[in-house]
Amino acid sequence: MFNSDLYENLNMFDMFQRPSDSDQTERNGDDDNNDTKSGTEVDAPSADDDNQGPASSGPSRRRAKRKRYHRHTQRQIQEMEALFKECPHPDDKQRKQLSRELGLDPLQVKFWFQNKRTQLKAQTERHENGLLKAENEKLRAENHRYKEALNNISCPTCGGPAALGEMSFEEQHLRLENARLREEIERISGVTAKYVGKPIGPSFSRFADRAPISFGTQPEFLGEYGGPGGGGGLGEVLRPVSVTNEADKPLIVELAVTAMEELISMAQSGEPLWVTDENSIDVLNENEYLRIFPRGIGSKPFANLGFRSEASREAAVIIMNPVNLVEILMDVNQWSRVFCGIVSRAMTLDVLSTGIAGNYNGALQVMTAEFQLPSPLVPTRENYFARYCKRHHDGIWAVVDVSLDNLRHAPFTRCRRRPSGCLIQELPNGYSKVIWVENVEVDDRGVSDIYKTLVITSLAFGAKRWVATLDRQCERLASAMANNIPAGDLGVLNSSDGRKSILKLAERMVNSFCTGVGASTAHAWTTLTGSDEIRVMTRKSIDDPGRPPGIVLSAATSFWVAVPPRKAFNILRSEKFRSEWDILSNGGVVDEMAHIANGRDPGNCVSLLRVNSANASQSNMLILQESSNDATGSYVIYAPVDFAAMNIVLTGGDPDYVSLLPSGFAILPDCEGPNRGIEITEIGSGGSLVTLAFQILVDSAPNSKISVGSVATVNSLIKCTLERIRTAVMCNDA
Repeated sequence: MFNSDLYENLNMFDMFQRPSDSDQTERNGDDDNNDTKSGTEVDAPSADDDNQGPASSGPSRRRAKRKRYHRHTQRQIQEMEALFKECPHPDDKQRKQLSRELGLDPLQVKFWFQNKRTQLKAQTERHENGLLKAENEKLRAENHRYKEALNNISCPTCGGPAALGEMSFEEQHLRLENARLREEIERISGVTAKYVGKPIGPSFSRFADRAPISFGTQPEFLGEYGGPGGGGGLGEVLRPVSVTNEADKPLIVELAVTAMEELISMAQSGEPLWVTDENSIDVLNENEYLRIFPRGIGSKPFANLGFRSEASREAAVIIMNPVNLVEILMDVNQWSRVFCGIVSRAMTLDVLSTGIAGNYNGALQVMTAEFQLPSPLVPTRENYFARYCKRHHDGIWAVVDVSLDNLRHAPFTRCRRRPSGCLIQELPNGYSKVIWVENVEVDDRGVSDIYKTLVITSLAFGAKRWVATLDRQCERLASAMANNIPAGDLGVLNSSDGRKSILKLAERMVNSFCTGVGASTAHAWTTLTGSDEIRVMTRKSIDDPGRPPGIVLSAATSFWVAVPPRKAFNILRSEKFRSEWDILSNGGVVDEMAHIANGRDPGNCVSLLRVNSANASQSNMLILQESSNDATGSYVIYAPVDFAAMNIVLTGGDPDYVSLLPSGFAILPDCEGPNRGIEITEIGSGGSLVTLAFQILVDSAPNSKISVGSVATVNSLIKCTLERIRTAVMCNDA
């Protein structure tokens, strides 16, 4: 009895002396975030507590008890986080069951959930506070601007200060808006006179009569860059002007408005502006374009510097509504994921307008992006541009890009983005009609010879590839969002949660492959000695749950095969032929354990393959593979996965902890068929341009140096695989 009363007294004393969980979380900040993920502080009494006398209940005993700490394993954290997503407040029965499964004390489970809830609450509060602070600053700045505008308003009758108390609310608002627009016109006129040598013409008077972002006539200072009437020579065209300068933002606004007008006119025009080439692609008639827009922002200032015009148009019906499509295009993260095969890097640098009415109508952003072809032999195209979105009166959305290279401190660009973008029209049943226009001036003299024709015909970076990618990715998104398991899905998948987890894992695998296969300036490709075709690079993997730690060696090579892309795609994706080219399969039989269809094309799917090898060490090897195909190219991307980790994913577990090193193929149509002795009747009927890429962990120590032997092994692996692929695609029918 004495011991029990003493223990209760000690607990009461601890409760008043020890800081609360919320106080401890607020004081420790990010350190507590890590603690809640990796372990719990155990305050439960031990078996020896009842034997302790009063002398042992001092401060030293309480400090020792508070310091006892147990680090959880990765599996324990995953299981508890999975339950937390479903039930943040588990009852005693759930906690006891989970503790038995994980080998933990029920109090450890209880304290972990308490810490997790406290951490989540603190994160939410910090996020909400940040939003409220930003909104408060925005309202304060707007209030200050209106107060200054009030001082400039005068009575139209006597010229004295206006008596705003006698005006209606609407009249006060209109007068404030007029004062703001007058001030903006004066500022724009001053900036224009500084750079062009004369004040703004009538076009900005029209600009003042409407909202700051709207349609307007092309201003005089947006004439031809360089040459007579265009504001000077090339040096002045590339003058450095800071985007963050408030005086320059109206220039970007008017440039975006003018680009929007040009895009709409081009997208809705027919012949003679657009002509259809032998590949059934709408390409731009350059002479007609210059006739329609003689002083436009799309004129040719760099033709004498090796630049050429490349413009195309494509239309398609997409299985997504316009609002969601606009969100994909205006959110740089979603845009980069959906177009990961084209966009290697992208960033929003400045937001001049967030839009109105709770959507992106009127949104204007300054962005930078790098566009790629999946091969290290084709240089990327870097662009610095404004992206403007507007919903027009007929319900059609339009998103336009236009280069801002004359507004930045940067070396001379190799690609200039004329007004490019898309029109999106709503159709019944949640579909959209998309008309896409790609219009650039580019210096592509660094492109490898085997890809030159593909690039020149606008199949590499043109509108057809953008639309085909968007169509395929929207089908994939629709499949990923399905709550039921379609009849076409086979194998070990028996839950919608498992299906979504494996699709999420496959998406990460594809994104990782695409970011490491092109010639992005973020990579440092090195050509192997004695081989002009194979490029290698190394990357360190540290504290990345999605990659194994250590030195990762990436190797890629591009080559030509004399079979149509569809045949090459079918053979490389099929488990039937895999043992003929995949060295990892070691000649074993490959079975498909799971199949998830994610598009109309039967080749668009995610598969889980099992290698039944004679080698006992490889008998449990699984391969996750995603294959995708459209009119402009195909991908077969795969990665070995751990058997135990994959079981967790199949039951709906978090796929972010599964380590992947993806490898695979990018297959593009060869448009050089007649010059190689092959007759081309349509796109995809000639040969194929194949890029083979590997990612291999050569050392588990991130700070170690790569050995010459590792590079030689990878070189041998690629050459052997390349020869096997040539034999497989030439000797089999698919």
